[in-house]
Amino acid sequence: MSSSIKSYLLVLSAFCFMLSCNENKKSKPIQVIEQEPEVNTVDYHENYLREISFIKTREDSASTKNMIKLEGGSYMMGGNSNQARQDEFPRHKENIDPIWVDQTEVTNAQFREFVEATGYVTTAERSFEIKGKKYEPGALVFDPYNPEWWWKFEKKANWKHPTGPDSDIEGKDNFPVVQVSWYDAMAYAKWAGKRLPTEAEYEYFNRAGNDTLIYHWGNDFEKATDMVNFHQGNFPRQNTVADDFEKKAPAKSFPPNAYRLYETSGNIWEWCLDTYYPDAYSKIEKREDGYFKDFINMEQQKVIRGGSFLCSESYCTGYRNSARMSSAPDTGLEHTGFRCVRDI
Repeated sequence: MSSSIKSYLLVLSAFCFMLSCNENKKSKPIQVIEQEPEVNTVDYHENYLREISFIKTREDSASTKNMIKLEGGSYMMGGNSNQARQDEFPRHKENIDPIWVDQTEVTNAQFREFVEATGYVTTAERSFEIKGKKYEPGALVFDPYNPEWWWKFEKKANWKHPTGPDSDIEGKDNFPVVQVSWYDAMAYAKWAGKRLPTEAEYEYFNRAGNDTLIYHWGNDFEKATDMVNFHQGNFPRQNTVADDFEKKAPAKSFPPNAYRLYETSGNIWEWCLDTYYPDAYSKIEKREDGYFKDFINMEQQKVIRGGSFLCSESYCTGYRNSARMSSAPDTGLEHTGFRCVRDI
């Protein structure tokens, strides 16, 4: 890695959400470098959203191929087990409008089609600047044997090379794309004529019609290895691979939930539209309509949902229906991707 400062700032961004499940950590915006002139970091977030707004929506954006139509309804959102954390309370009623939902996480093949059609360059493929210093492109990769930090900045790690330049996605078209930031997911959604789900929508379609369940398949954890891709064994250094996957699994590797949606729990974390607030549920009565859709704050982290292959019963249990987490919007990680929804 090229700089201890760079490594510290970027690793800290990811490491914080792994260690502190219900604290709201703020990350310093990373500045995109396209030419020599300096870019005002205050405008970084707005500049990125402006760039995304210029992306032309694909011609067949009205297609609902590989999407599931949900009629919407009401449900009780929030923690309902002894593993639930403070940011999952209080439970409260949410009303969800009818929506179309991607049946799977966005795959490498789908993301490649987007990149080839638009020429889009992901955040992990861009140089960036911290305090006047320029750094090479790269992203964060998990290293369970690093005694100080589990996440390290890897040069040239990106969606095509998820764990670094020596890795690739050849023959993995059906795997979920990772090392994509919240901005990258927003860009893809704009091109596809869709959007990211709110976290209220995500919990709704993850619960799939039953808001009493801890996991999408029920309350019996003994069935977990047949239902979800997660970490078994002594986290983080021992993985028994009882679910047959050490890391990511291809789309549709596990049974769908009751709404016929695949891997809404486990496999990879999924970006949501919302800015993360640790006390969001406690302010529910005071919020204006669309509170969870706030995505204007450039420094505040964004919600991720669903858990990943790094979650375990002894650690973050992110595959629970109500589990919440967050990450910096400009951060790429080897266990974070997304799926999209479309309004009806």
